[in-house]
Amino acid sequence: MSETKGKFLPALLLLFVGSGCAALIYEIVWFQLLELIVGATALSLGILLATFMGGLCAGSLLLARVVPASRHPLRVYAQLELGIAVFGVVILFAVPALGRSATVLLVPPTLLMGATLPAIARFVEATPQGVSWLGFFYGGNIAGAVFGSLLAGFYLLRLYDMAHATYVAAAINVAMATLAWVLASRAPRRVTEEKPARNARATGERATAMGANPYGSRSPIYVAIALSGLAALGAEVVWTRILSLLFGGTVYTFSIIAAAFLFGLGIGSAVGAWLARSAERPGAMLAGCQVGVALTVAWGAALINRAYPYWPIDPALAAGPWFNFQIDLLRAFVAVVPAACFWGASFPLALAAAAPRAEDPAAIVGRVYGANTIGAVVGSLLFSLLIIPAFGTQDAQRLLIWIAGAAASATLAWRMAVAGVVAAVIASVTVAAVPPDVIAYGRQLATFKGANFLYEGEGLNSSIAVSESEGGIRNFHVSGKVEASTEVHDMRLQRMLGHMSALLHPDPKSALVVGFGAGVTAGSFVLHPGIKRIVICDIEPLIPRMVAPYFSAENYNVVSDPRVQIVYDDARHFILTTNEKFDIITSDPIHPWVKGAASLYTKEYFEQVKAHLNPGGVITQWVPLYQSTEDVIKSEVATFFDVFPFGTIWSNQYANGGGYDVIMLSKAEALKIDPAALDARLNRSDHERIAAALTQVELGGVDGLMAPYAGQARDLRPWLADAQINTDRNLRLEYLAGMANNVYDAQIYQDMLMFRRFPEEMFTASPEWMERLRRVMATPPGSQ
Repeated sequence: MSETKGKFLPALLLLFVGSGCAALIYEIVWFQLLELIVGATALSLGILLATFMGGLCAGSLLLARVVPASRHPLRVYAQLELGIAVFGVVILFAVPALGRSATVLLVPPTLLMGATLPAIARFVEATPQGVSWLGFFYGGNIAGAVFGSLLAGFYLLRLYDMAHATYVAAAINVAMATLAWVLASRAPRRVTEEKPARNARATGERATAMGANPYGSRSPIYVAIALSGLAALGAEVVWTRILSLLFGGTVYTFSIIAAAFLFGLGIGSAVGAWLARSAERPGAMLAGCQVGVALTVAWGAALINRAYPYWPIDPALAAGPWFNFQIDLLRAFVAVVPAACFWGASFPLALAAAAPRAEDPAAIVGRVYGANTIGAVVGSLLFSLLIIPAFGTQDAQRLLIWIAGAAASATLAWRMAVAGVVAAVIASVTVAAVPPDVIAYGRQLATFKGANFLYEGEGLNSSIAVSESEGGIRNFHVSGKVEASTEVHDMRLQRMLGHMSALLHPDPKSALVVGFGAGVTAGSFVLHPGIKRIVICDIEPLIPRMVAPYFSAENYNVVSDPRVQIVYDDARHFILTTNEKFDIITSDPIHPWVKGAASLYTKEYFEQVKAHLNPGGVITQWVPLYQSTEDVIKSEVATFFDVFPFGTIWSNQYANGGGYDVIMLSKAEALKIDPAALDARLNRSDHERIAAALTQVELGGVDGLMAPYAGQARDLRPWLADAQINTDRNLRLEYLAGMANNVYDAQIYQDMLMFRRFPEEMFTASPEWMERLRRVMATPPGSQ
């Protein structure tokens, strides 16, 4: 490295910090945007990730082949950054237009992103000092990614939308391109020379120094760094699954975990770059890093599975969400960063071990980066689609440790290989299983204990459990919370969603149920004799198969009914891709604070639902009033009413008063109810079981069905005046709800009831029936 070139290196480091920041903003935005099109299943997300990282890999390998070494590296870098900015803005507008084929749009910008490090590699040389600076550039890129992850998750997308976040990222790209172009005009241009290949003896000496075989093959280094990337992304998948249970699966939790992981990679890369400068045996040091990975994965697993679940943390005691974020950030850093540091240090050491001076630095960097990225793609897909669903997170973490031992052995640094195997044997036996309480209660584990677990399992998309508590109450748990139970208020809600939808339709023939849960809502339709087809859509295959039998009495063994078809898909993706229309669509998705759930509450989603209703069709949608703030509830309700202006609210209140949750019910046209006809229908012999099921949950007869009425769209307009509409572009609800998942505000329901009035225009009834309904509905449900 010449002194003239050396003075520009700190500025180049700044380029990579900015580039990494923009790249993570794009990644978050693109995945959020494309999930709306291809769905949020593990397979869909795996395809997106493979496309994204595959583009990075191809870009790193192609630059040395496509771009002549005679071109100034900094001008090449500037052009790459400008290209990324252009494609970033194009994707923002093109994805909605292209629909399901939009995934291919990720290829051009990721190719350019992957080419940035090899491009700059030509400005330095394949000397120990030059390789060291490449490691620093890689670390700087990751440092920028940490900032970009937090900036996007906690600021840009929380307060603005995907468009604003994209423009910020594009502006950063343009700024970095400008800086690179200015530097190119002042920095010396690298003059390429054809250098003779070193003789076999020199090659053998270099190979021996790097800890490889004496014939100079760099294949062991590529294998080791590929296995390192495989384990790193596999660990991120596994630990994100478990920590999202402990912290609550909000969009902020995913940003925190990603930031902790990237921070460790950045610190490790900086340390590895410093060591590579003077390392005589970088290959052996690379093997040593893999030994460190084996030990620190065991450390992280011990904290996550054995310690954190029993820390006496009650998030409800915090004065606000930011205090809980601090605790979560600390726990994530302590568990994740040590292993991530060793993975981060592996990259610059692999560069040093694979870098002969006579070769184009861009080619060296491209191959090492490509091998690492290929491993990362395989690791992400392997662990998310196969290892966790088939074997669980306990064996997945054991496998991570053995992969680290294999990576140490692959370097052919025999002493370190033996140490890696020994470390893997010792470390793997210490890994414990995730306690079922974590799957069941997640972040609220400190305040919920004593359940008898009947089943726990880790599926393709979710971890689930079934428990039995005092009094024989059965609970279905997913994402660290109770999603359904045989408690009276839960049974009432589930049967309201089913029976009210069917009874307020004159002659329903088909129903779509979004979210299986315990199967109670879907099972309600089994009792209706006119129903000929019931489609159940759930994202997790494990739920209908394993959970339904524990609630067979309550769901009338719905999974065995010949009218039922179960579709395993993201509900939004199913509705976007099916041509079928339904008389009833009822939706009981997971709580909107769970990452990804807000897409089932957007204006565009409701518009698609409306388009899939037959004439006279009924839609019902669950809205939880707990673990929410007024802003969250207003956003959910206002968005629904924006699409269904004749929408109504029906309450599921506690027995002693107070709102628990509500359902929104509507048709495309104004709702009309004939109480006399409804009464006659409930008294028919073929509706006897329906009437009995409603009576069991305190909804018996017409009086019981009408009593929960809590309001309608036109009456609630003043209350909703300041509501934020949840759209595909802003997913506002995801960020609002993520801040409110520890809030319990009973006043929200009382404020809503202030706008309730008797809906005379909704009924087609005789004077006697109208007077009866006025008496029944005189007192708002759950009012104080």
